[in-house]
Amino acid sequence: MSGSGRTRAAAARLQAELVECSRCPRLVEWRNRAATAKRAAFREQAYWGRPVPMLGEASAGLLLVGLAPAAHGANRTGRMFTGDRSGDWLFRALHRAGFANQSRSVAADDGLELMDAAITAIVRCAPPANKPTPAERETCARWLRAELELSEARVIVCLGRMAYDQVLRLGRQRGWDVPRPKPRFGHGAEVDCGPAAPLLIACYHPSQQNTFTGLLTEEMLDAVFARAAEMLARPV
Repeated sequence: MSGSGRTRAAAARLQAELVECSRCPRLVEWRNRAATAKRAAFREQAYWGRPVPMLGEASAGLLLVGLAPAAHGANRTGRMFTGDRSGDWLFRALHRAGFANQSRSVAADDGLELMDAAITAIVRCAPPANKPTPAERETCARWLRAELELSEARVIVCLGRMAYDQVLRLGRQRGWDVPRPKPRFGHGAEVDCGPAAPLLIACYHPSQQNTFTGLLTEEMLDAVFARAAEMLARPV
């Protein structure tokens, strides 16, 4: 088996193990409650109601890291950022930048494909009020840590401060040359962690709280992915 084939097989085994995880009792209870109670608009749909695996291939040049699945978004569809307003914003931007074949993200079988991009999160089960506890973030770090080991990403876009902090922490554990003191989070901020590490780009999370208030605009999101595409176009 080729190196890429081994990586693909290892990633598949990792995601198969991930979706069976039940290490966080509060998150298990919440994801199951949402999947049983359902939102009225989705009452005829079967909810995924499990940890959500990474979307895309480990070989992708761009890796996006978000916070956690939404109770009636990815917890329903089983696909990262699919089926909620945050995903609507994100996939439109990825499509405009050439990282997705379409701009809509409504269901796991709607034909969406990522192109040289992958999406994951620091917590894989939907948390109450979209706020995982520090202990839950730490418990779930095992999955992102393993994905970073397999990832061939040259650029990582961190969607929100929690994702940014977690990626820097795990990167330092992996031996990246993370600057000290830790660079402050800010939209569009870039962190060079040395020649052996991906370029990190900070980005406001496309949550309704940020998009409805204008803290994050489509132009701002486009600028982040344009920068990512520019870096990936450079020779290795």
